[in-house]
Amino acid sequence: MMENTGPFAGPDAFSGATGLLFEQAMAQTRMAVCLTDPRQKDDPIVFCNRAFENLTGYGSDEIIGRNCRFLQGPHTDQKQVSKIREALKNQSVAVVELLNYRKDGSSFWNALHLGPIYDENGELKYFFGSQWDVSEIHLAQAEERNAKAMAREVSHRLKNVFAVIGAIVNITGRSMDAPEVSRKINQRVQALGRSYEPTLDDAFLGTIEVGQAVRAVLAPYDPEGGRIIYLGNGLRTEPNAISAIGLTLHELATNSIKYGALSNDTGTVEVEWRQDNDRHHRGSLVVCWRERGGPPVDGAPDEDNGTGFRIVDTLLDHLDGTLERKWEAEGLQAEIHFPIGRAG
Repeated sequence: MMENTGPFAGPDAFSGATGLLFEQAMAQTRMAVCLTDPRQKDDPIVFCNRAFENLTGYGSDEIIGRNCRFLQGPHTDQKQVSKIREALKNQSVAVVELLNYRKDGSSFWNALHLGPIYDENGELKYFFGSQWDVSEIHLAQAEERNAKAMAREVSHRLKNVFAVIGAIVNITGRSMDAPEVSRKINQRVQALGRSYEPTLDDAFLGTIEVGQAVRAVLAPYDPEGGRIIYLGNGLRTEPNAISAIGLTLHELATNSIKYGALSNDTGTVEVEWRQDNDRHHRGSLVVCWRERGGPPVDGAPDEDNGTGFRIVDTLLDHLDGTLERKWEAEGLQAEIHFPIGRAG
């Protein structure tokens, strides 16, 4: 066993100015550090700093002279332990994460970095080990995995809900001899479903990526690609806003297929989303719809104020949002605004 040096149990090779600098460095670092002596039987710990004592709950007199395995316990992964043994055998550097146990029996996830230290003659003298408590990271990862699992379950259930709603609407439409009404309702329900479906895996973050929802809703209206141009980044917003975005874009696309840029073979639509200020100088999430190359426009079509847009206006008003439409000569120009508090 090596002698005790001040507040540490340390190797006698560190002496003079070098020893003082080493001792001060080890005293100040928050990283738990130990050295083991592979020349002694069972490769015992011959040095540990105060951070190592604080991490494990043991005093230096309980640590020095023991093999590091005393920190292992019933749930320590033996595959990780094997990696440590292999590194010691081959005198190589290794980084592993394993469950260790403190003196009081509590466990912590230890990010262990170990490697060999050689003397001036190239002979193996010590193994260096640094330990870092990464329990909070493991806990966060576990919570994230659980949240993703829950989001997948919600996604599955939501798909079933939309399917049931669609079936009910179809049955009701047939019984009332109103198949066209049920068809239009189902189109809107399906648009809502498409806006949520590809994004629910991320819903555990509390927000959903706007671009994913936009592309999912509009994909059926541009099956070959190239007619609808997407201009946006990874902007995120709350799930409630996605329903309004999805339904509004559905109505705009349906209108475009009837009267606008998507009614011919050459027109295009640009869809852009960004953070900006609305006309009332409020910070907002803005989704822009710009049609070009469609039939000449001389004003709003007769059906512009139909049921679809009345539904959209009601939904947007509930979310403190707005839909502004301008019928320019080159085509419909529309902007959807949501308060910035709903974006992220």
